[in-house]
Amino acid sequence: MSTSKLFEPYQLGNITLANRTAMAPLTRNRAVDGLVPSPLAVEYYSQRAGAGLLITEASQISQQGQGYQDTPGIYTPAQVAGWKTVTDAVHAKGGRIFIQLWHVGRISHTSLQPDGGKPVSASAIAAKTKTFVNNSFTDVSEPRALELGEIPGLIDDYKRAAKNAAEAGFDGVEIHAANGYLLEQFARATTNKRTDAYGGSIENRAKLTLEVAQAVAREIGADKTGIRISPVTPANDAAIDEDAQKLFDYITDGLSAEKLVYLHVVEGSTGGPRDNAPFDYASLRKRFHGAYIANNGFDFALAEKVLEADAADLIAFGRPFISNPDLVDRLRAGAPLNQLDKATLYGGGAKGYTDYPTLAAAK
Repeated sequence: MSTSKLFEPYQLGNITLANRTAMAPLTRNRAVDGLVPSPLAVEYYSQRAGAGLLITEASQISQQGQGYQDTPGIYTPAQVAGWKTVTDAVHAKGGRIFIQLWHVGRISHTSLQPDGGKPVSASAIAAKTKTFVNNSFTDVSEPRALELGEIPGLIDDYKRAAKNAAEAGFDGVEIHAANGYLLEQFARATTNKRTDAYGGSIENRAKLTLEVAQAVAREIGADKTGIRISPVTPANDAAIDEDAQKLFDYITDGLSAEKLVYLHVVEGSTGGPRDNAPFDYASLRKRFHGAYIANNGFDFALAEKVLEADAADLIAFGRPFISNPDLVDRLRAGAPLNQLDKATLYGGGAKGYTDYPTLAAAK
């Protein structure tokens, strides 16, 4: 039985986590009518309540924020009610749960947008990638640039979503500013060609991320507000910024000034190599006053090494939590892990969602 630092409790703001593992946000495309979390989601998340911190699948803050079919929202009363059943079940098992707030920006399709309109982005630059709509993969639609006058309304959508999350019983929210979605589209020079107050300099390109973080923190409390970034991921056709270190050091300084409770960092290429591009993550760790959550490609050995070196406070595991609802128990016992069924990752029902066996069930 392991006595690793990974299994020690951790004080995150005003809440105590049972251990230093986090379940990373994992899109599963199983929302039901009205983009409400399905009843199966109650079982799915409560099965995984042994994680120190559960972070839900990305959930759009508005219809405009949706990029894929059957992803849940957090902008209607029905969605709030659906999520409340999830948080109640997780809390009943002693778990802690944040919801990830999502606006995909240009990674969307007209069929998902209000009145069939174009998706929005920092600039009218189409992404060379696909999305999943109408049960098939298809090219994303060409976006339009968000007008300057629309930005206050966008920030209000984030605030409203955060308020809804609090009403749904979440312990906090994670702002999704990673993986080539809207906030990162504004931050990176390759996707932001604006000439107004939100384009050009690093300070201008970082502005929207920092304004959203400030608005959400003031709405529900900085101690309940985390954020996820991915400085050098190429995900969703997001070419790496020439000044990535300078850009994300600046963003981190701004986030730290808002006293956000955690910084969740995708180190390397999302779901790929951790060393795809040079970047000093220790610089972010030093600059940020709150908890640092390291993510991407972790196994037990690497998690232990990073925690012992004080290079992170918590470690986020993604796909291992899909196939191992009792991942923490398995890691603690040094037990083998269930294999992931990739065919059931996106969409469907209980198969590959709530039917992975625990150690106890396997015995």
